[in-house]
Amino acid sequence: MDTNSKLSNNTAVILVSHGSTLPYAEEVFNEIKEKFIKKTGIATEIGYMKVSQPTIAGAVDILKEEVDGLNKIIAIPVFLAPGIHTNIDIPILLGLDPLEEDPRCPDGNYPPEHYLSIADDVDFDGEIELLSSIGPRDELLNIIDKRINEVLSESELDESAKTGILLVTHGSRLNYNKEFATELYNKFEKTCDLPSSFGFMELCGPSIPESIDKLVSENDLERLVVVPVFIAPGMHTTHDIPHILGFLEGHSHSHDHGHDHSHDLTPVDFDGEILYPEPIKADDILIDILIKMLDE
Repeated sequence: MDTNSKLSNNTAVILVSHGSTLPYAEEVFNEIKEKFIKKTGIATEIGYMKVSQPTIAGAVDILKEEVDGLNKIIAIPVFLAPGIHTNIDIPILLGLDPLEEDPRCPDGNYPPEHYLSIADDVDFDGEIELLSSIGPRDELLNIIDKRINEVLSESELDESAKTGILLVTHGSRLNYNKEFATELYNKFEKTCDLPSSFGFMELCGPSIPESIDKLVSENDLERLVVVPVFIAPGMHTTHDIPHILGFLEGHSHSHDHGHDHSHDLTPVDFDGEILYPEPIKADDILIDILIKMLDE
């Protein structure tokens, strides 16, 4: 598939990410960008919503320098599910109209310290096209299966151990994330022979502890594989979820995500083995998904 042949030489791509206080996410997204460029040949830059660099406006400036006569930018949100970030924040940061009213600030007048208030304006006279989020694509199941097999190969228990699978996503104030997780899980359940369920880290239910309690009690499990359905490692995957799983006893949740909500990090009660694989990261399957989104 020669994606570049279908696009003008005056077109570039921004891969939009959230940004993280930890370095892991930037490392992953740099790898995603390099793989994407290698497969497509398209001028591409990462644009972070906040915290990390370059910003979305900064990414536009970089591409203007890189591409002579740049007249179109295609922004791909590297987010699994739609939500406040993809429907409100990213459009605003790109200088576009938000796709819906912001429940955090219905009048659109954000506080002076809010990241939407302090962000630089995009300086670009050409067209900016914003694509949708990745969504519950079938290809994601291949990545999930790969991660499950990777950690099962490292298990201290033998193949006869009663094993369950839990898919974990972030959660959202809007219903989109729950719809994404539900649809993805429904697809996964049809392909998985083991007892399984899904849970949310915050903002909606069922929570991770609730899902684990139900899954364990109904199936008398000895081993549990908890799959973080996240793109890149960050505070949630390296601190919050491991704490809920009991890996970080005594962990104090004093770090700041820049969120205006709290986290319930009550550890789960499970005496069996818990396996916790890596998130999606720069898997080649993800790169193919992003290219497919561009072609579509």
